[in-house]
Amino acid sequence: MSELYSTSQLSQLTEAERHRVLVEWNSTGSEFPQDKCIHQLVEQQVERTPAAIAVVERNRSLTYQELNRRANQLANLLLTREYGVAPDVPVGICMDRSLEMAVAFLGVLKAGGVCVPLDPDYPQARLAYMLEDAKMPVVITQGQLLPRLANLNAQIIRLSPDWQVIANQDHNNPSSSVTPENAAYIIYTSGSTGKPRGVLLGHRGLVNHNTMMVRLFELQPRDRVLQFASISFDVAIEEIFPAWIAGATVVLRTDDTPLAASEFMAWVQEARITVLDLPTAYWHEWVHELSELSELNDPLPESVRLVAVGGEKPSSSALLAWLKLGGARMRWLNTYGPSETSVIATAFEPKLSIDAIPDLIPIGRPLPNYRVYVLDEELNPVPIGVSGELHIGGVGLAHGYLNRPEATAAKFIPDPFSPEPDARLYKTGDLARYLPDGNIEFLGRTDFQVKIRGFRVELEEIEIALNSHPGVSESVVLAAEDQTGGNCLVAFIVPLRGAPPAAELRAFLHKKLPEYMVPPTFVVLKSFPLTPNGKLDRRALPMPPPERDAAGEGFVAPTDEVESQLVKIWEEILARNPIGVRQNFFDLGGHSL
Repeated sequence: MSELYSTSQLSQLTEAERHRVLVEWNSTGSEFPQDKCIHQLVEQQVERTPAAIAVVERNRSLTYQELNRRANQLANLLLTREYGVAPDVPVGICMDRSLEMAVAFLGVLKAGGVCVPLDPDYPQARLAYMLEDAKMPVVITQGQLLPRLANLNAQIIRLSPDWQVIANQDHNNPSSSVTPENAAYIIYTSGSTGKPRGVLLGHRGLVNHNTMMVRLFELQPRDRVLQFASISFDVAIEEIFPAWIAGATVVLRTDDTPLAASEFMAWVQEARITVLDLPTAYWHEWVHELSELSELNDPLPESVRLVAVGGEKPSSSALLAWLKLGGARMRWLNTYGPSETSVIATAFEPKLSIDAIPDLIPIGRPLPNYRVYVLDEELNPVPIGVSGELHIGGVGLAHGYLNRPEATAAKFIPDPFSPEPDARLYKTGDLARYLPDGNIEFLGRTDFQVKIRGFRVELEEIEIALNSHPGVSESVVLAAEDQTGGNCLVAFIVPLRGAPPAAELRAFLHKKLPEYMVPPTFVVLKSFPLTPNGKLDRRALPMPPPERDAAGEGFVAPTDEVESQLVKIWEEILARNPIGVRQNFFDLGGHSL
């Protein structure tokens, strides 16, 4: 009798293909100091270059030796019985970007505590929730920020103006029982319940991340790395600690740092920044503004040798515009990774020539000591070129979610492909596919799938097509509810220069997409709204009213009985009013059904 199998048990891949996607493309093992904690790597660098500048804030700076001594004094204070900080004890850090902030992060790690960044710009209710959720016994802050922490149940240490008291502590490296197995950071991300949830990142995963970033960015002591991100964003870790491990200088962006493109460029040049690690959304905005300033000749700062972007898909048209601005003379990286994987897990460096930029820029391959799989719903690897959910394994995985065992169990699952018994995979919720060369394309979120007229539509597939239009810098497509209760597509675009007509955009998309995937409505914006972390804020996009003239043409009323009857039928079917005689049935959301 022949054995019966369910379709989910039948492999879609040949043995050779399976070996390629599971083994060959995940052979990423690399040596790193896995017996060390993050602060110990910084201490080693202090021994090598004590007089080098470690961090700069406006016209103030600290050498490596000064930074280390102050961090030691803070750590020794935290270790006293009064504060009782020990391994895995969370310590809040609510500070502006400053030298004191740098001291706080390093000092907490030296004491064995867990850094919990608290952005002072967050609403007070959110700060209070994070403090209560993490059960932080201590919060380190600055005097001017005390009102943000009023009525919060935690001990307060003010690094300014109370430094003279802290300076009485021993300035030698403290003795702590912390190990690479302990937690180092808690990064709060948006949760599906509406409450932020804390991601626990361990020392070992972050040591691997910091070590590989030194190699990926080719960091040297002569580098000056901009600290751009909010301190509550995981990328801030990437901007600070790899630089300190390499002996480079961290330059802090402050509240008075200009963000308008031309002014920011001048500031970057004046500050002699060599490495920029930017949110993709801000880089898009930057490229768009510089492209409009046609009078600028080679506007990019000469000091910069590397720009890395991450957080969202970079637009191919923006990268082409970047090359025209002179971007080909510096390295450019597209990085990818959720907070749950210790900042980033993959990276892609394209060939910077106009004829080599693909419509969709890949996120690259797994970085050292990471494994990346594209799997179907049954956790089977999918064939090359077929989309599936991205799963990430390796040393960089977070410990899980703070106080949320069910969410941890749902998102961090056993790795069925690893011989290690405790190996795990993180389910990213991101759709991706392998390219024939082993690079990975990010296609969008599984929760960005919508139904349009019964068809399952990936909104980001439409965005990819729109972004390939030469006049579009970046785009976002959302599904809005129409007057019939169904979904209709709305496309938001930021043009490179003048806005292309809606009719031109629709005609362009009709060449690339099925009719039901072409948005009837286009909204032109100068820039997209951003969250405090520099990511696109989809909720803040201005949704047009349902009766908006989607054809982008002037309204022309019917002139005879036939036109009047036809318009009346259209208005009833499409639930739109008024409709003009020059408008297109399909552009208004009509279809054959």
